[in-house]
Amino acid sequence: MSEQRFDYVIVGAGAAGCVLAHRLSADPAVRVALLEAGGPDKAQEIRIPAAFSKLFTTAYDWNYRTSKQSGLGDRELYWPRGKTLGGSTSINAQMWLRGQRADYDGWGCAGWSYDELLPYFNRAESHPMWISPLRTPHALTMAFLDACAEEGLPQEGSINGATHAGYGLTPVTQRRGRRWSAADAYLRSARRRPNLTVLTGALVERVDLVGDRATGVTYRDASGAVHQIAAGREVILSAGAVNSPQLLMLSGIGEGEQLSALGITPRHEVPAVGLHLQDHLASGIGVHCPVPITMVAAESPRQVLRYLLARKGMLSSNVAEGIAFIRSDKSLAAPDLELIFAPVPFIEHGQTAPPGHGITIGVVLLQPESEGRITLSSADPAEPPVIDPGYLSAQADVRRLVAGLKVAHRLLQTRPLRPFAGAPMEPWTGNVDDDSLAAHVRERAETLYHPVGTCRMGTSDDTVVGLDLKVHGVQGLRVADASVMPRINRGHTQAPAYMIGEKAADLISG
Repeated sequence: MSEQRFDYVIVGAGAAGCVLAHRLSADPAVRVALLEAGGPDKAQEIRIPAAFSKLFTTAYDWNYRTSKQSGLGDRELYWPRGKTLGGSTSINAQMWLRGQRADYDGWGCAGWSYDELLPYFNRAESHPMWISPLRTPHALTMAFLDACAEEGLPQEGSINGATHAGYGLTPVTQRRGRRWSAADAYLRSARRRPNLTVLTGALVERVDLVGDRATGVTYRDASGAVHQIAAGREVILSAGAVNSPQLLMLSGIGEGEQLSALGITPRHEVPAVGLHLQDHLASGIGVHCPVPITMVAAESPRQVLRYLLARKGMLSSNVAEGIAFIRSDKSLAAPDLELIFAPVPFIEHGQTAPPGHGITIGVVLLQPESEGRITLSSADPAEPPVIDPGYLSAQADVRRLVAGLKVAHRLLQTRPLRPFAGAPMEPWTGNVDDDSLAAHVRERAETLYHPVGTCRMGTSDDTVVGLDLKVHGVQGLRVADASVMPRINRGHTQAPAYMIGEKAADLISG
């Protein structure tokens, strides 16, 4: 077993991991290693914004499945998670939506209020991230925005302001019509530094511990050979809401009785590891479009040529082009639902070919009451953990999604969208009574790919890391990714993941 020595060892090359590799290696006096289980981000589909769903279930995806969800008719849901440089920022829909001031103030964590975090959002957005408007918004998306206006929704001046309750075009992580991932923004230039080592195909098996201190990690390379990397200062887990808690548990950090049952020696009792899993659940309606202008034609020779020559046209779309933040109840202080418009049928994560031209309006539950957990299925690091999001275990979540579907249906009846909204497209039946809508939610709802909370931050006994992101009771070990979020935000989780990486870099470097 070979061993290498570094000051910092970062596990996971997603949003936060790439940020940390970039920021920490800016000090030439320290040596930094970044380990990524997946391979290099070489697929052409990564660069083409509209092609993201073609990366699902490939080698660039962890290709997870949840346990059977009783709230969803005992279905096992597919969970794509990025397994390459850039992590999920290399396979997502590029949506940059911070969330509300109330989200971060509501965490109740000193140093993590909205005003205290705003500089970190700004730092990422000004450089080196590239947040852009869509280059070629579809005419149908503009009709959706007009429909929102006719429905009486306020037009949003700044979709990433401190508060937002309205509609607009989706801001995207693109540069001149190409995806701009965490690897593009933070890793490309940093890899030229001699003090940064990036290892791909490196499946971390555990964090190595001596007493109550993390001393490095053990990983397996693509050939199956096992190596150790020593961390003189810190190990930082940035492997995401699934893999970060999995690694803690594989290392003996978690609920001792459960670990012992799998033959893992408990090292530190942190019972909250893997708990408080939250995710944005989405349910949508799709209808046929009688006018053949939708993104079903995105791969036509004309559109391919337009993209190759100008980086414009349908292939520059992120698919989820229009958004609206709404309240399921007017008495709510902030939106609890998001509508997402796609000028194409988006069926089964884009894995099912559309039966013809059509449009989709998705309804996203932004503030779920339901929670789940991540547990180990095996002591083998190569085995996926058990993912149980506990979807719709709270009945209120169903009521809110039903309310959102009614708004989506009304939008299709407005003057701007009516000419393009034909017959219902399966699996949508077109029935809008409460029972039918609730059944549709339970039978067809899917993840919006935003798991958080499994290593949540705080000072109470049901948290995993402190306000400095250090794992309770363990020296030299932090978690820095969306898993530390105490409560899921009313936006998307990509922007907060970058923010957490930026904040963590300051916490670590002082």
